[in-house]
Amino acid sequence: MIDSGLDRRDFLKVLGWGGAAVALSGCGNTSVEDGKETVVSYVEAADYVIPGIGVYYNSTCAQCDAGCSINGRVREGRVLKLEGNPASMINHGKICGLGQAGVQHHYNPDRVREPMLRKGDKVETITWDKAYALIAEKLNGVKGEEIAFVSGGVSGHLKVLLGNYLASIGCKDHFVYEALAPAVLRAANKKAYGVEMPRFNINKAKVVLSFGADFLGSWVSPVHFSQQYARFRKGVDGQRGVLIQVESKMTLTGANADRWVNVRPGTEGILALGIINELGMASGDIAAAVKGYDRVRVSKETGVPVGQIDKIAALLKLRSPSLVLAGSAVEGYAHGSQNAAAINLLNHVLGNVGKTIEASVSVPFPQMAPAKGNTAALKSLNDGLAAGKYKVLFSYAANPVFTAPGALKFRDNFAKAGFRVAFAHYLDETALQADLVLPLDSALEDWNTQVPEYMAEGAQINIQQPLMEKLHANTRGMGDILLALVKQRRAEEYKSFDDYYAYLRAAMLQNKGALGGSGTDDDTFWNDTLTKGIVRLAGSAGVLSGKASAAGLTLPAPSAADAQYPLHLIPGVSASLRDGRHTNQPWLQESPDPLTTIVWDSWVEIHPKKAAELGISEGDIVEVASKNVSIKAQAYLFPGIHPDAISVPLGRGHEALGRYAKGYGANPFQILDAVFDQETGELAMHETRVKVSKTGQRVVVVKDEGAAGGKQMGRKIAVSVSTDEVDLSKEV
Repeated sequence: MIDSGLDRRDFLKVLGWGGAAVALSGCGNTSVEDGKETVVSYVEAADYVIPGIGVYYNSTCAQCDAGCSINGRVREGRVLKLEGNPASMINHGKICGLGQAGVQHHYNPDRVREPMLRKGDKVETITWDKAYALIAEKLNGVKGEEIAFVSGGVSGHLKVLLGNYLASIGCKDHFVYEALAPAVLRAANKKAYGVEMPRFNINKAKVVLSFGADFLGSWVSPVHFSQQYARFRKGVDGQRGVLIQVESKMTLTGANADRWVNVRPGTEGILALGIINELGMASGDIAAAVKGYDRVRVSKETGVPVGQIDKIAALLKLRSPSLVLAGSAVEGYAHGSQNAAAINLLNHVLGNVGKTIEASVSVPFPQMAPAKGNTAALKSLNDGLAAGKYKVLFSYAANPVFTAPGALKFRDNFAKAGFRVAFAHYLDETALQADLVLPLDSALEDWNTQVPEYMAEGAQINIQQPLMEKLHANTRGMGDILLALVKQRRAEEYKSFDDYYAYLRAAMLQNKGALGGSGTDDDTFWNDTLTKGIVRLAGSAGVLSGKASAAGLTLPAPSAADAQYPLHLIPGVSASLRDGRHTNQPWLQESPDPLTTIVWDSWVEIHPKKAAELGISEGDIVEVASKNVSIKAQAYLFPGIHPDAISVPLGRGHEALGRYAKGYGANPFQILDAVFDQETGELAMHETRVKVSKTGQRVVVVKDEGAAGGKQMGRKIAVSVSTDEVDLSKEV
């Protein structure tokens, strides 16, 4: 029996095994009784540590949401290097540059080290006891609907504990916000396939037609897809895979494509319907829906030559199975859902569903499943703040003051919350506006479990464990903070757990039978779990929908040119900086952009033809103005962008976040218009129209490729040909 007075079923819910999963757990599979077990920190220095000899521990990368498993090399008690864990079904021993930079996040000198309380214009450090007491005081007498919690995506036992805490204070407004979430795609996939995130088998396709899905750069699970792509290039049935990338701004994936198709911004769905029409394989309402999209009309509206449309359709007919992907470029419009729906129809028409698109596998514990973020949550939170609804606001793993469009006036509305608590690693823009800042352990010194949204090949629970002792004595893990807070409300239920480690260990042991540990003793199971860093599960497979319909599908014709704001703004998403949360890691700042090779700054990508028209040369400082505000950055002439568009990379332009981020570059989030997808309410990030003008200032663009013209020491690095001289329809 459990000493807390709870019955076993309630105790399982406390530990995250509630719901249908309770039936899996069996009985008597734990030695955690009466809260009497003594827990010794796993990161205490061991006798077998030998100076100069590395020790390796498996854990989970927390740099993005892909859920890659890592192997950390530790020497003399210090983590030195991260690599991939070969046992992971997601990354199979590989890791990207963003993951490698996790070491710099851990050792960053600008990490917050003490709890901090704002008093007027001054900030003072306080004790943890005082911080916890202050939160309890501010929540006293506050109704649940007057409390909000905004976070990035969370999963595993941290999500369980967070949910338990929010329930204890009556808070129902948990806003899961991700600035770059594929929420429109999830909704479109649900309609087309019956699941939000099916498995995309690039390696099984003979042709991949990608509409702006940068799967080699930053889309969904890039390390996994990069490995699939390598197998795709080797070919299926002796045929080398062919990649066609359709987008308005070249991505890393586009740069690797056999054919790069430059499409007018926002017309990707029209091109998809034109290809379906050209294939002549559709029936029913799909055939009726595409009837009017002949190749001449589609070419006129998309800017894609008729010859290219013919070539794409012929290739898709010739090589089967294929795979069609819809990426962030498709989602970013008021009709983004319609764009994605049209593109998903292609997979049904081509017979790809069930072949290169398969049902995903999920972890059979719903409480641990990832809480999926979106931008609609930001708007809902902003509306509540503007109305003065919230007396207490918590923020964790999100920086909405930096990433919210300027048109929302989020910074001003954030200040209207009565008491703001930020759980933070750094003093970012949101933490700077908080009344109380609670410093967090890094992912390399903290405990957790993680369940990725995209299950690549099978279900698994990732284990995150400390690779070394804490660098700073007064930082805390988010799990330990939540446990302390929930004990303020439900002390009896959680008295068995001295810390989050004890909670996590008890949770895993309580259900070890369902986790593959049946018949083993507790210590053996726990140590094996930590050694592997992964718990593999049978999981539960979803069911794909075999039906496709064009009902309700309407795509607007391209909008007329705006004389005042003639250019489409395409916010660029890099593999390294993403939404800007890692900009303070110098390795990422100095890693050259793979297409422009620019470092440590922002730039405006503009087509050479448009630049000549505006009298702009490389290195000119230009002002990019939307209807709300403007930013300034250096110009870079880039043929891989539509002449009617410009692109500014996201991630830079911080006013805070530490010495390696503050003051570098410009923040495109500031100039985004508040336009939303008509079906999902997601922020339409590509709907902002801008104008570009010279400021009269000029700089030398710092880039690895050398000065303008791509020369080093007077010699060309590589011979290039203007896009005007290349007929892409004759490629491949």
